[in-house]
Amino acid sequence: MVQPARITRVIGAVNIGSFRISAMVAGITEGGELQILGSAHRAAQGVKRGYVTDMAAATYAVRDAIERAEKIAQTAIGSVWIGTAGAGLASSVAQVEIEIGGRRIEQDDIEQLLVAGREVIQPDGRMVLHAQPAHYTLDGAHGVSNPRGLHAERLGVDIHVMLADGAPVRNITEAVQNAHLDVDAVVASPMAAGHACLTQEERDLGVALVEMGGDVTNVSVYAGGMLLGLASIPLGSGDITDAIASAFGIRRFQAERLKCVNGSAIASPADHRELVPVNGPGEEPTGTLARHADEQNRIPRAELVSVITTQLGRQMEEVNKALKHLGFSGTRGQQVVITGGGAELVGLADYAQQALGKPVRIGRPPQLIGLPEAHARPGFATLAGLILYAAADPVDIRSVGRAGRSVAGSAGKGLVSRIYRAVMEYF
Repeated sequence: MVQPARITRVIGAVNIGSFRISAMVAGITEGGELQILGSAHRAAQGVKRGYVTDMAAATYAVRDAIERAEKIAQTAIGSVWIGTAGAGLASSVAQVEIEIGGRRIEQDDIEQLLVAGREVIQPDGRMVLHAQPAHYTLDGAHGVSNPRGLHAERLGVDIHVMLADGAPVRNITEAVQNAHLDVDAVVASPMAAGHACLTQEERDLGVALVEMGGDVTNVSVYAGGMLLGLASIPLGSGDITDAIASAFGIRRFQAERLKCVNGSAIASPADHRELVPVNGPGEEPTGTLARHADEQNRIPRAELVSVITTQLGRQMEEVNKALKHLGFSGTRGQQVVITGGGAELVGLADYAQQALGKPVRIGRPPQLIGLPEAHARPGFATLAGLILYAAADPVDIRSVGRAGRSVAGSAGKGLVSRIYRAVMEYF
């Protein structure tokens, strides 16, 4: 009988959204293979538009989601990577150069450059979530991934900096810590979703990632292999649900079910002839009929689709404005990838392609060993991306030159390993 590969490192992740809180436990084997050991989710509590609004409720929801994932994984975790879509996220690129004098570039030169890069970061009173070298330059020439061993007069680096408002991040961190977990890092959801949904070629050539959450839509633009700009829109798929509930005078859970089961972003000629029940299977009638419903409390599907597309049109207008503000146009502004829970709406890609005037595809998590089918959907792309992001051992320039941190450290000796504390592999 073949023995399962031994897990040498365990990664925990929790994505704190306004609609759901999801958790995942993954392991890396002795051979370097990433495996999903367990994942779970539950309804969010105490979170609104990416911000913690009730500490006790948020802590309970985080602990519950983590315990469900741990139970499936049969593995306990002591720390997690946190994904957040709120907290006033902002992205910028800082640049720094040092003189080399034409000689061969050594590892010490690279570390000296990154240490110098710490001085050019200007958070302006905000919290720095990430400060990572995106790519290097040799005498002004871009696109160098590893300059070690090359010759140059000047060595430079473009540093991607992700900023956030301090108080919301501290609230999210405290909610997790109150659930008896240490925090490895707080990761901006566009970074995590980008790891899950975008190919390296897309990031190099230029792509826009639209992450439609429950209450927040984040629009980020990638080019030259790095995230160049970010905009947050305080609208999400939950606003479509609210529009349905308001239009038909029904409960929010009924509106959510109608949107997910019978909703569509594309109208069909048959919609006028189709009636869809407001009450779900086994649901007791309340005695009050929905607006525009027949005596069996069924509404025309055409009216449902009309409400959805009207609200979706408003959101796409905001996305279009954000893309223009971020300079996503011309030859660079071609491909758009939409992910997040809102991307699961039937027909969204076709609708968005017409509204934005650009090719659109739906972004899903990659095929990972052990990832359940229920979590291989756009709504869980950020969660899977958190695991991929952590497993990649991202270099943060703030840790270079401190506590023995080296850019050239082998896998497992990077930032993740330095702060990671595995507690158990299996019961």
